[in-house]
Amino acid sequence: MKIAIIGLGKMGYQIAEKLLKDNHKVVTFDYDSALVDKISANGAIAAYSEVEVVKKLAEIDSQKAIIWLMIPSQYIDESISQWQGIIDENTILIDGGNSDYRGDFARYEKIEKAGSTLLDIGTSGGVWGMENGFSMMVGGANAAYEEVKPILDTLARPNGGHKYFGKSGSGHYVKMIHNAIEYGMMESLAEGYRMLKEGPFDNIDLAKAGDIWQQSSVITSWLNDLTRQALHENPTLANIDGVVAESGEARWTLETAHNLNINMPSIQAAFDVRLKSQNGEINFATKLLAAMRNKFGGHNINGK
Repeated sequence: MKIAIIGLGKMGYQIAEKLLKDNHKVVTFDYDSALVDKISANGAIAAYSEVEVVKKLAEIDSQKAIIWLMIPSQYIDESISQWQGIIDENTILIDGGNSDYRGDFARYEKIEKAGSTLLDIGTSGGVWGMENGFSMMVGGANAAYEEVKPILDTLARPNGGHKYFGKSGSGHYVKMIHNAIEYGMMESLAEGYRMLKEGPFDNIDLAKAGDIWQQSSVITSWLNDLTRQALHENPTLANIDGVVAESGEARWTLETAHNLNINMPSIQAAFDVRLKSQNGEINFATKLLAAMRNKFGGHNINGK
């Protein structure tokens, strides 16, 4: 199939690369032209503007165009407005970033007015998606989901997957809750390892504890696996400042929960730890949170 990938960051680049390896025809665009040049050396069709993306897709064949946006959430409304004015009719536009689900229906309506459709696809897998496959949560028109399945099948291989959840916004909503759960799980692991380090027994080998926890224990998980890897590599977490960013999804989850009168004490506590770290309340646990984020997402290990 033919598709354009817009945004060649840590995940967008891997998405484009994975599709190329499965012989899809991939047009790529990023405001950093060096990234476009780099992946074009691997077979991607380079575009250097949004208008050129539409032109390059049309030149490939007469099949319906698919455009996947992998951009930061703060730019999504501006981007949707821009694409609304230039895409051909019957284009399938995909928002694969972590956008706020509460704005999805308005964005969907904008693209509908252009004679096309918008899917919201919450995408998880971090910098490991190329190797492990991506996990994708889809909202929007079911007919559009059915059309893009070959793309999603490629991105899911070998161990990922994709599921359809319903009307516009539902894909991003499921992904938002996933990320909020992630906050709580990460915080529990970080606090536990801190207790090992600062508890009543001296010199417990934290990486070794992680190793045995990863051998069919109740807390065996990918997050624990990445945590023990980080501790093997840097047992004292040297040169990690312990400031942990929050990227929006837990905040939006808590705002939605408040509106629904649903109490979420674990996720609220995990969220508060991140905010406090940004105001100087750092410790071994917050350093480990930063190390985990770097491991699964390639996020900056220091700073907000």
